[in-house]
Amino acid sequence: MTIAPPQPVAPTRRDFWPRRAWRRDRTSMAPRPTVLAAVAAGVVAALTLQVTVVGLGYVLTGGAVAAAVFATRRTMPTAVQAAAILGALALLAVLSVRGAGWLAAVCVALSWGVGSFALVGGRTWTGLAAGSFALWFTPLRVVRWTRRGARRWHATGTVPVGRVFGVAAVTVVLLLVFGSLFAGADAGFAALLGRAAPTVHVSNPFGRFVLGVLVCGGTLGAAYLLRRTPRVDALAPRPGHPVARWEWAIPLAVLDLLFLGFVAVQLTVLFGGNTHVLTTADLTYAEYARQGFWQLLAVTALTLVVIAVAVRKASRVEVADRVLVRVLLGLLCGLSLVVVASAIHRMSLYESQYGYTRLRVTVLVTELWLGLVFVLLIAAGVRLSGRWLPRAVLASAVGGMLLVAAIDPDAYVARKNVERFGDTGRIDVSYLGSLSVDAVPALDRLPEPERSCALYRLDREVRGDSEWYEYNAARSRAKELLAAHPVGSCERSGS
Repeated sequence: MTIAPPQPVAPTRRDFWPRRAWRRDRTSMAPRPTVLAAVAAGVVAALTLQVTVVGLGYVLTGGAVAAAVFATRRTMPTAVQAAAILGALALLAVLSVRGAGWLAAVCVALSWGVGSFALVGGRTWTGLAAGSFALWFTPLRVVRWTRRGARRWHATGTVPVGRVFGVAAVTVVLLLVFGSLFAGADAGFAALLGRAAPTVHVSNPFGRFVLGVLVCGGTLGAAYLLRRTPRVDALAPRPGHPVARWEWAIPLAVLDLLFLGFVAVQLTVLFGGNTHVLTTADLTYAEYARQGFWQLLAVTALTLVVIAVAVRKASRVEVADRVLVRVLLGLLCGLSLVVVASAIHRMSLYESQYGYTRLRVTVLVTELWLGLVFVLLIAAGVRLSGRWLPRAVLASAVGGMLLVAAIDPDAYVARKNVERFGDTGRIDVSYLGSLSVDAVPALDRLPEPERSCALYRLDREVRGDSEWYEYNAARSRAKELLAAHPVGSCERSGS
């Protein structure tokens, strides 16, 4: 009797996403218009996007991607999706108005998160976090999706996409060859052609090609997510089992008493201002401000953790339970707002004493935004419903960042330091020279030699010509101002 050798067992195919959140896709096919629009978005990115230079290319690429993803779909975006798309494009548009690199980085990152929300949605904290990473898990799905679409186009006898690209490439080559010959033969035609055709200077062709391919692939991934959307909220942890009332009410009550005692005993610390700093030994403005800021961060983390645990563990079936949740958590958030106000007060004292910097203004804005988050938490506690809270926090972050861009932080810092120099005669031109081109209009009002010392680096940064897709309003204005008032010699002694 011969025993057959054991057959190899096919490996089980595992997916990062549970099936309840994102089912496997074996049937959907990429529409031809979507693929062509994604290629067009990649071309726009390759020709206009400069990763190292803030400018118009970012919003142009973002608009091309949004059009390729949403305009090639038959159904119209919902009101929430439309608001998210506009918010993402508005954040990218900041890069064509402001010149601060740190502000551009934050706007691009937040635009990514808002754009991901427009694609996959999400009502929970877990859903919003998972949705922002969903695009990274689409490459294999997109390859199969596009391949199935190409097979369908070939089976239906329509024109293959490769032929379309071939014809487009031949057309471009013919236009370039014959256009350059005609331009060389007649100066008038060359001038007409120069005015009719936009100028696009392609530097680093290989890098731009890679960038175009990445944007094209990302656009296809975004289009796939919009059509085969994962249920990101299914990844959220299930509701916790309520515990007895005393098990959650006692810790919350004790924590509230601790906060009350801290606020009552430390009133002079929280609102003492100049008097408290000047009368307390070994206490500087720097320590005073940093204490408030780290207290704020600790209170924020504590409040968020406590609310998250309390919402999962506290029963809200009986009226007494609902009243206790509102009172205990509402008091905790209210006391947190007192600490927020104290931290803002401390930072304002620090800035009035030592001047304004980008970091100090950023910390102040962050504190204000966290105070708004506490207000939203209080509103959620009053309603005993926080389903709207994650989206509201995301919307507040977008609105807050656009408001920061409107305030123009670097210009604000420069303006305040110029005013302080007029009052005190003290200024740090080395730090002011490290700001972005947004600060040029304010620094241009300084007397010499402080003006030249502060603008020396910025003057070199704005020199040279730039392409139309690299347009930046702040850089353009700075270039005009420095051309009208050239930077002179810098005498750093005494600065």
